[in-house]
Amino acid sequence: MTSKPEAGPDWGHQYGLAAAEKWKAKSAAMGTPATEALVEYACPVPGMRVLDLASGTGEPAITLATRVGPEGSVTALDLSQDLLDIAEKRAHSRGLKNVRTQQGDAHSLPFADNSFDLGTSRFGVMFFRDPTKALGELRRVLRSGARACFLAWGRFDQPYWKSMMGVVHRNVGGPLLPPDGPNPFRFAEPGSLSETLRQAGFGSVEEQTVTLPWAWPGPPDEVWQQMKAVAVPFRPLLHRVPAERWPEIDAEVSREVARYFEGEKISFGAEVIRASGRK
Repeated sequence: MTSKPEAGPDWGHQYGLAAAEKWKAKSAAMGTPATEALVEYACPVPGMRVLDLASGTGEPAITLATRVGPEGSVTALDLSQDLLDIAEKRAHSRGLKNVRTQQGDAHSLPFADNSFDLGTSRFGVMFFRDPTKALGELRRVLRSGARACFLAWGRFDQPYWKSMMGVVHRNVGGPLLPPDGPNPFRFAEPGSLSETLRQAGFGSVEEQTVTLPWAWPGPPDEVWQQMKAVAVPFRPLLHRVPAERWPEIDAEVSREVARYFEGEKISFGAEVIRASGRK
């Protein structure tokens, strides 16, 4: 049996949605430290109106909603209505009535000027088609003095990526990512996200590279299955793998990932960029 991933054009593709549902509990557990780190960095307070961009299946929007309370609100915006439907279900299951979902494009936000007290995005800013334009739109809808806070992936050369996609790339060669496609490492170079924030008109810009816990609560083969299902930017790389090579590559990935296995979880750690600016 080979494990070649199915094709899909974007994050809303049905295969990716099925994977998001299948692995939702473990994916949430892996991402919780990053969510909490961004929320703590953003410093939400009760009563705030928050806009979360590229919110996907609902984080950090749901966690933010617990912080701003019933007198506040969080709007979760994403291009994919299918992903937002999952976010709505998650918010409903938590009994949260202050989460609103909005299908839309970050480059043309459907909100009036000066509408929000805080803007956030967790691992989304790297994928904006024109980040300066999208961040300029975010600045437009923020109130004077409001902050915009982001987490973006750091370098590719770290355990989570190298132990899986690095193995595939080493075996098949060619470009790691299409030059005109989505790039998770767009802001990995220190200072690059800060510069984009300044170009978009933000002031009081700050940026740090930080390492967060990033652990999969299960065995190596599981996290590799999940990665292949949801790692949209790497699909061209995965589809270059000949069917007969998959058993060999799967075995090599399992060996690499097992280096970080601690019996009940795989502790990769995550090097990320944390940045903010103020309107």
